[in-house]
Amino acid sequence: MQLSKSEALFAEAQKYIPGGVNSPVRSFKSVGGTPPFIARGQGSRIWDVDGNEYIDYLGSWGPLVLGHSHPAVVEVLKKTAESGTSFGAPVEQEVELAKIICGALPSVESVRLVSSGTEACMSAIRLARAFTGRDKIIKFAGCYHGHADGLLVKAGSGALTHGIPTSAGVPASYASETLVAEFNDIGSVERFFEANPGGIAAIIIEPVAGNMGVVPPAAGFLESVRKITQDNGALLIFDEVITGFRVGPNGAQGLYGITPDITTLGKIIGGGLPVGAYGGRKDIMEMVAPLGAMYQAGTLSGNPLAVNAGITTLKELQKTGTYERLETLAQRLTDGLTKAFQAVEMPSTINRVGSMFTGFFNAGPVAGLADAEGSDTEMYGRYFHAMQEQGVYIAPSQFEAGFVSTAHTEADIDATIAKAGAALSTLR
Repeated sequence: MQLSKSEALFAEAQKYIPGGVNSPVRSFKSVGGTPPFIARGQGSRIWDVDGNEYIDYLGSWGPLVLGHSHPAVVEVLKKTAESGTSFGAPVEQEVELAKIICGALPSVESVRLVSSGTEACMSAIRLARAFTGRDKIIKFAGCYHGHADGLLVKAGSGALTHGIPTSAGVPASYASETLVAEFNDIGSVERFFEANPGGIAAIIIEPVAGNMGVVPPAAGFLESVRKITQDNGALLIFDEVITGFRVGPNGAQGLYGITPDITTLGKIIGGGLPVGAYGGRKDIMEMVAPLGAMYQAGTLSGNPLAVNAGITTLKELQKTGTYERLETLAQRLTDGLTKAFQAVEMPSTINRVGSMFTGFFNAGPVAGLADAEGSDTEMYGRYFHAMQEQGVYIAPSQFEAGFVSTAHTEADIDATIAKAGAALSTLR
């Protein structure tokens, strides 16, 4: 039997790239099968090298809030490239992007651009330690903040998908500085502060968990996290790499009315190009070199391609009614999917905040990592492939978020719901 183009490419890739992929979850290890190699995207659709068309709810894992190949983004990238792609020197557009971010997130008075969410979170933690003079941090089980050593402790995203809660190569002495609390359980946080008086530099949290699947904060949880840091002289870091400009124009901190000390960003602020950022109060950010003793640098940070794509994306999002449209489309999708699951009596829970969502093969509720891990991952794998056969592309893991973009239409949503019904009917 002749291999498809994707199968042949995957076989070739495995000769030169670990596992044949440049990010683990792309390997389809948790769902089985061969990943399609994507050839192009337009609007709400992608096409693989074999010519198969999909309605896409992955959106490059979140940044493509405007859909694929948005005309304004493509145009600015072409124009920018003609003048140069990177200089390792200041460019005017860096200032404009920084002003937009600071204007949209009142907690961010000063911001440093970097090249990835991992780099942003790593730098934010170093900054918190420098500012407080303390070593320990608290993270939450199932939350993923990139692959920096001290953060790969009970991590979400690909680490959770592949059963690697603590990565090999992370020194035990370093990992011991990371304390792991339970999301939506303030008691687990309080116990760490009681056991480590004056020793905790910061709490880092996804205000809406997106890397064990979407898990919203329980009522009052973020407020309690904010209070305990203030009461104990620790900093609060909001990891808004996913939620920033996704769940609302002012991020999750605007949605829930919480003011963190430091915020990390990525994805949408680069319009689909590699980017990250961390920012916060000026007195904290003045610790960053060249003003202060906390060193961090990056040759490609603030490069004109990523910065201009980000500016263009954020300006499009500022147009009247954009977030209301995203909310309406996402609500239509998750309501329809809920009915489709109910029609076949399939145990399920769909969590959604704004235009990010996850359907768990789990009767629910799903309020933390233990709940998420109770999902039927084997059934999710079967559903994933059934949806792929129907022409719908979703995350190749139960423990990831899906995303609606402004490029999706009501017809896309309704077609997806019908395709989900057809896919589910094959699983019984």
